[in-house]
Amino acid sequence: MNPSDIFGIQDERHFREAALKVFYFQKKQNPVYKRFLEALSASRLSVSEPYAIPCMPVEIFKKQKVLSTNQEPLLVFESSGTTGMETSRHWVWDANLYKASFIEGFRLFWGDPSEWTFLALLPSYLERQNSSLVYMMKGLMEQSNSPYNGFYLNEYRLVMEKARQALRWGQGKVMVVGVSFALLDLAECCPADIRDVVVVETGGMKGRRRELTRQELHDILKEAFGVDQIASEYGMTELLSQAWSRGEGRFRTPPWMRIFLTEPEDPFALVPPGRSGLINIIDLANYWSCSFLATRDIGKFLPDGSFEVLGRHDLADIRGCNLMVN
Repeated sequence: MNPSDIFGIQDERHFREAALKVFYFQKKQNPVYKRFLEALSASRLSVSEPYAIPCMPVEIFKKQKVLSTNQEPLLVFESSGTTGMETSRHWVWDANLYKASFIEGFRLFWGDPSEWTFLALLPSYLERQNSSLVYMMKGLMEQSNSPYNGFYLNEYRLVMEKARQALRWGQGKVMVVGVSFALLDLAECCPADIRDVVVVETGGMKGRRRELTRQELHDILKEAFGVDQIASEYGMTELLSQAWSRGEGRFRTPPWMRIFLTEPEDPFALVPPGRSGLINIIDLANYWSCSFLATRDIGKFLPDGSFEVLGRHDLADIRGCNLMVN
């Protein structure tokens, strides 16, 4: 299949067909994923449903070059982590596929990026190279017509001033995107009523502050900025697509991305409705790496089909892949 076909997925049937094609392609062409399947004695596995596809732990990206092509990648994204942590690397062969994914995903949830001003408060990401989040925000800014777009380390007062200027001069809609600890710093430094601005947290204290629940974080930010909701973005270095929440931590995925939940002690057992479990992700934009990934994040589906991210699960062993990461 042509990887760009994924952006034409409209329903579950089309997703199922595309996911199975990608699985059999990566099972054959991706040496790391192939070895993972062999370690599970699943290399001869024949599946007929996407949610039966074995998902490879994202931790493998810390040890292995995960690619479904023999050609040299154009980009490598590296996770931020905290001091002393081993970081993940996502080798990206087709940068245009990533651009199409984040632009089309943004359109689905927020509309045309050309109508937005983007203020990115991402200190932990700007302080290093090869951040997929910085790359995404730069790409969205390139789609935008606003002269107020920009990246910021700790210029909190300038962020607020740029937001006000963009609103004052009619530069469409304004979005402040920030890592959690930086948004808390902004809230403490410059509390102000910016109710017409969309504030998006991307998670992560990065060791800079004590961890808060998403609800605690949102309550602080809503009070500081006079907004009714705090939006959220759920993504990671190992993915080329993002889930978005317009408020209350209720995430939805674009049509070419799905999550499903499994039992912590059994990666092949789906959790029953209403219960929490470990988040597994199918991201078909990861066509040239691996589209089937198991995370340590705990999630729960809500009755309206959205999902929550509840926290992290402290696994003693990486599921089914110790041989892959040693």
